[in-house]
Amino acid sequence: MKIGELARRSACPVETIRYYEHSGLLPPPERLSNNYRAYTESHAERLLFIRHCRALDMTLDEIRLLLDFRDHPERDCIGVNALLDKHIGHVVERIAALSALEALLKDLRSQCLATDSTSTCKILQALGADPCASFPPAAFTG
Repeated sequence: MKIGELARRSACPVETIRYYEHSGLLPPPERLSNNYRAYTESHAERLLFIRHCRALDMTLDEIRLLLDFRDHPERDCIGVNALLDKHIGHVVERIAALSALEALLKDLRSQCLATDSTSTCKILQALGADPCASFPPAAFTG
């Protein structure tokens, strides 16, 4: 199949498919005599696997490792479990960071309950102040 058909079947943009090829997640397809890429069913299956991993918010490096395990079915799955455990830990950390962000935003929102002019808006004043004075350092990651 051509890249357009693979894109339609997988609901994945052509640019993303090319990116996955370039990054080594999808093997390069054979080229037809007219230089078109010729994708196979194995490309579609691999792309589905990649997209499922991305839906679980896995990084490309994590996906690369999982694909390596998938490509070597004789291996022990302890590494797969370890990767998932590590990913779960990252998700827990992100949830905690997002919960802290939510609390900060709610606190910020609570500073302005009126519909006065923006010149006296406590939210705008707080956003213009030194962030370290208004918010704990853990709220800033970069």
